[in-house]
Amino acid sequence: MRAPTGSSSTLPRQRPTGRKALLATLMLLVAVASAFPLLWMVLSSLKTTAESMQVPPVWIPRTPTFDAYEKVAGVVNVGRSMWNSLVIATITTAGILVTSMMAGYAFAKYSFPGRTLLFSALLATMFLPPIVTLIPLYRMVGSIGLNASLAGIIVPNLANAFGIFLMRQFIAGVPDDLIDAARMDGASELLILFKIVAPTVAPAIAALALFAFVYHWNSYLWPLTVLQGNADSYPIVISLSRLLSYNRGAMNTGLVMAGATLAVLPPLILFVFLQRFFVDSIVSSAVKG
Repeated sequence: MRAPTGSSSTLPRQRPTGRKALLATLMLLVAVASAFPLLWMVLSSLKTTAESMQVPPVWIPRTPTFDAYEKVAGVVNVGRSMWNSLVIATITTAGILVTSMMAGYAFAKYSFPGRTLLFSALLATMFLPPIVTLIPLYRMVGSIGLNASLAGIIVPNLANAFGIFLMRQFIAGVPDDLIDAARMDGASELLILFKIVAPTVAPAIAALALFAFVYHWNSYLWPLTVLQGNADSYPIVISLSRLLSYNRGAMNTGLVMAGATLAVLPPLILFVFLQRFFVDSIVSSAVKG
């Protein structure tokens, strides 16, 4: 029996597997190259002094030890510094999320005179280098008596232009009919924002939280300027600068690597928990684009 004419055109075409294998190999190489410095840092923090100085280098410590972490605790008040960093990053991130959602909701779903001009001015502030606003912000913080305190670090950063822009772009995609229906049911604007809009744009909120937390956890210049030598309020990034004097000899490599591992650990844990939402936000923005 002869096959029907044109039936071959209806058969699914098999994509070449060579291209997929090449793409997977490239992605694996990029992932390994990206993770290698982090892995090397952690492994180096577990090496003995002899292994740190050995040539050629030892890749995996034969006898892992936590002596370097004990030495870091002797040089730096790790617990206090980690707590300061956690307070700064957590409160600042929470403030950015709230203000960004509220402002983004207003720009996306409200029509008011000067909205476009105000939003354009807001975007223009994103192009200002942080060093330009350092002195004006420092004088403002000093005028309200917040110098040399954690509040002086946190208050000027509770609103963020990038966060408002990001929330505005995602909230604009929320159907107006859904919001209008909630208003007809008597829901307040805050209830609509946090009970209806926020769950819809949850991936964007998680991505913004990750960006904000990592940025303010690693912030160095602004806390150093505000605290004015108040070592008790130093975040971990500034406290670990004391280890720079130990970075001149190979015998102290483990000490420096242990301090760096402690500094990077909390943001890394947060990324592990939020990576699914972070990827979802990227996919959602790509689909909308």
